[in-house]
Amino acid sequence: MKHLLRMLEARMADSPVGLALELPGGERLGGRDARVVLHFRDAMALGALARGKVGDVAAAIVEGRVAMEGRVRDLMAAAGAVLRGDPVRDAGGWWRPLWLRARSRGLHTLGRDARQIQFHYDLSDRFYTLWLDPRRVYSCAYYRHADLSLAQAQEAKLDHICRKLRLAPGDRFLDIGAGWGGLLLWAAEHYGVDATGITLSRNQHAHVERLIAQRGLGHRVRVRLCDYRDLPRTERQPFDKIASVGMFEHVGRTHLPAYFECVRRLLRPGGLLLNHGITAGGVDNAQLGAGMGDFIEKYIFPGGELVHASAVLHDMAGAGLEMVDTENLRPHYARTLWAWSDALEARLPEAEAILAEEAGAERGAKALRAYRLYLAGSAMGFERGWMALHQMLAALPDGRVGAGSLPGAQSDYPFRRGYMYADAGVPCAA
Repeated sequence: MKHLLRMLEARMADSPVGLALELPGGERLGGRDARVVLHFRDAMALGALARGKVGDVAAAIVEGRVAMEGRVRDLMAAAGAVLRGDPVRDAGGWWRPLWLRARSRGLHTLGRDARQIQFHYDLSDRFYTLWLDPRRVYSCAYYRHADLSLAQAQEAKLDHICRKLRLAPGDRFLDIGAGWGGLLLWAAEHYGVDATGITLSRNQHAHVERLIAQRGLGHRVRVRLCDYRDLPRTERQPFDKIASVGMFEHVGRTHLPAYFECVRRLLRPGGLLLNHGITAGGVDNAQLGAGMGDFIEKYIFPGGELVHASAVLHDMAGAGLEMVDTENLRPHYARTLWAWSDALEARLPEAEAILAEEAGAERGAKALRAYRLYLAGSAMGFERGWMALHQMLAALPDGRVGAGSLPGAQSDYPFRRGYMYADAGVPCAA
């Protein structure tokens, strides 16, 4: 035990913020003026900290075996100091990718995916309202300008996607994983498209249906409670443009080829797909090491899997989709997550009351602790490059080599990027 404590003290000395530990027997390591204090109630969690398994320590905090004092921003700074090794490259032995691939095959059935989505997104609409922007856009924002608020940056992201897709009045537009309807309604109201959204969350589905009715958009906007795999059997004509935002992380590595094949069947020849999602920082890891991936799997996103951008492009090309533009928004997601984290931290009593009402006092308190650690920990992960966020624009070539303003384009993509990034008076009302 003495050797363990010496190891911890040495690492604590490297922390950019003061860190103190109260041990199960009452002994204290660290200064009295520490900005973060962890109260350990069992030796197992203490051993996890000594081994750098910060995800296991986070789980112990959620379960109440470790109590935390201090800001979560400071806790993340201290966690970075006690990590051992690189969580991107230290995610298990040679067998780990094989085990994850085998697990992925059986993890993503229609029924299990629906339950996994509902586990996260149907927690409580009122809880998410506390810390998301007014449109409840639950994905990476786009800070087109450094001084944008979160709400403005989310509107800039919605418009960035619509412009990349070159949406135009009358386009048949599909939003896979429509969330609370931010992109679906933005595309309909600002670009005049005929829009279809799908979700597996009952709460989100009901919310978007209310918004469609309130805004009188029922004649050209609809939302369905269904899985993307059900659409090819029900849609009679293909879509001109498709967006998938913050959804393909739930598909599963072994199912990505079938996912992109399904999307290809839904897209008309010459049409465009914008796939926006979290990608792994490492080439081979499906989740982060140091126990962080296991924490996310258990408490936040059961069934979630990350793959490297190169694997996404491989499977996209295998389905016959041509990548025409890829953009990494990694630091934008770090800033987005910190904005969410700060908003939640500012309203902890309200969040605790809402979750207690929804799930009971004990389960609600656990959920709140999990989300506090998840938001701040993910922000740190994107800052450090352990994860990335890629927008990948792809086209389905139509074979018409001589058509269009640029021979060989074979799609709606002009093969010039200027239209995506030039400022064009994008509405950014708070």
